[in-house]
Amino acid sequence: MEVRELGEFGLIERIGRLAGLERSASGAGVVLGIGDDAALLRPRAGHDVVVSADAFVEGVHFRFDHETPRLAGSRAAVAALSDLAAMGALPLGLTLSLSVPPRAETRVVLGLVRGLVEQAGQHGAPLIGGNVARSRSLELHLTALGEVARGKALRRHRARLGDRLFVSGPLGRSALERARGRIRHLPEPRLALGQALARSRRVSACIDLSDGLIADLGHLCAASGVGARLDASAVPRPRGFAAACRRSGADPQRLVLSGGEDYELLFALRGTQDVPVSIRRLAGPQLACVGRLAAGPLELVGTAGRMPPQPGWRHF
Repeated sequence: MEVRELGEFGLIERIGRLAGLERSASGAGVVLGIGDDAALLRPRAGHDVVVSADAFVEGVHFRFDHETPRLAGSRAAVAALSDLAAMGALPLGLTLSLSVPPRAETRVVLGLVRGLVEQAGQHGAPLIGGNVARSRSLELHLTALGEVARGKALRRHRARLGDRLFVSGPLGRSALERARGRIRHLPEPRLALGQALARSRRVSACIDLSDGLIADLGHLCAASGVGARLDASAVPRPRGFAAACRRSGADPQRLVLSGGEDYELLFALRGTQDVPVSIRRLAGPQLACVGRLAAGPLELVGTAGRMPPQPGWRHF
């Protein structure tokens, strides 16, 4: 069945069922979910509201010859929630503005929504509202809402010279799967870790790795007015990654440094003491120190010596 046959309100009704109207107000701080002209949120006293917007466009962010609709929707949820993780926020909910071509298959559209709702719900972010519109391309426009203790949000601009740089986990798998044209892996938004980082006085800056390590480190450095010395050989990689790249004819270093969509956290830590136990435990065994903030431009050092920085994902 095509969406034009189901109709606007038929599609909205199906989405409401997937979201679970009886559960749409079950998230932390959600007073009213789907059903009225707008949702109602009530953050806890002493907290700031965190808001992030993302767009996921067919042919740009997802392709159905590379992945299932359900996986594409799940990945959209991860990307949106990862922005909250990078700020140290607790999720409150998501809204979805869905743009749909009239001839789109209903099962495809509902597969996207199902994946989105399931993944977001697992992380305490119910679908609390949205909109449906006709368009020429299939697009999901998400708004992620969260809360963080007042004045404790993680930022990009507070890093200082000498701070050490850490990556929370392995990089490159998502880029390798895209290069192969077969996406199977679903990254985790590092929400609990982000909240732990926000509680630490030693964490000076943080960003999630969506566009690629080099690109996102560049954003952090620009915001803080510093440079960095990044050791490419210290960046954690998935098990068997080098062999998988050889089989696919892919450049492992390029994928690790510029691939993107791993949604690990890159953060700067003050002082020379060990990483706090709470952060190390939540990050996992592949937490790695990958460099240090320094004066001057970004300097990339690897096992083969110095090399120029490589750009990450850009739309234009």
